[in-house]
Amino acid sequence: MSKNVSGSRFLKTNLITIILLFILILAGGVVRSTGSGMGCPDWPKCFGQYVPPSNVNDLPADYKQVYAEKRLAKNDKFAHMLDVFGYGQLANRIRNDRSILVPEEFNSAKTWTEYINRLIGAVSGIFLLLLAIFSFTYWKNDKRIVLLSIFNLILVGFQGWLGSIVVSTNLVAWIVTVHMLLALAILAICIATYHLAKVHGRYKLKIKPLIALIAILALGLSILQIAFGTEVREKIDMIAGHLESSYRDSWVRRAGDIFTQHRDMAVIVLLVNVILYALIRRAFNRHSVQQQIMSFAFLMIMLQIVTGIILSYWALPPFAQASHIVLASLVFGAQFYLLLNLFSSVNLREGSK
Repeated sequence: MSKNVSGSRFLKTNLITIILLFILILAGGVVRSTGSGMGCPDWPKCFGQYVPPSNVNDLPADYKQVYAEKRLAKNDKFAHMLDVFGYGQLANRIRNDRSILVPEEFNSAKTWTEYINRLIGAVSGIFLLLLAIFSFTYWKNDKRIVLLSIFNLILVGFQGWLGSIVVSTNLVAWIVTVHMLLALAILAICIATYHLAKVHGRYKLKIKPLIALIAILALGLSILQIAFGTEVREKIDMIAGHLESSYRDSWVRRAGDIFTQHRDMAVIVLLVNVILYALIRRAFNRHSVQQQIMSFAFLMIMLQIVTGIILSYWALPPFAQASHIVLASLVFGAQFYLLLNLFSSVNLREGSK
């Protein structure tokens, strides 16, 4: 197989993988917004089956006790690992938190929502494996593509293990946040390998330091904002559990300082991106890939603000929750791809995508 064909295969697979990762983030948002995270009490199977049951009569006998015992054993192992790394206080909290072992009642809709999320995750994992295999096309010319693709596969394995811990610990707050940030890291590596393969062998572009600095700042703020948003969601989940899902219109108000920080940070994110947009428009022509990416990122930011307003004033509708996190990931992806393109250019006869 020729190098051009192999390179084209890698690029197509990489692009499909990136799209799948965004779909996976959307699926995760739907799971979170509908409270379906514990729809499957075990991992990687669901109620001990590859295809989950749709009726309570099809559940394994004494399934609540069986899965509680399995989760207790897994949590003990996880707590022991935390002890080894010096997090004894957190380990003891996990060991002594008996609420972790209280399973939710079977709900067919939630079970299948979580199951579909896992299926999308499995397909994404297969494509990441293919990506690592196809990356060896670039071994002689750019080992970074190969090494990053392999490292990403390792991260996916760790993410899968962490997903099992998320289920086992009954969605312990900080683990959910790490799970989300790791998903962004996997996405970023895929975007990086796509970019490296796309501009392979082409020259560097000298860029004004101010534009680079603002672009890096914008990306960093987006990551911080996503982390804040995850913490807001965790606080909302705690409030919802305390109120037994009642008084939904008061959840945002009860979230306190973390919600205020998240809202204020949105204003800062918008201002920084307005400045970046102005700098990009001045430095690049309107047909450049840099200006196209920036325009897309700015549009996603505006839509994200709209969904944020809907969440704040319309009692957190699930569709807005899922949309909000997907838009945040799209902003992150676009800003990261923009940053990569700011430091490289392509032959003007070929253009850039």
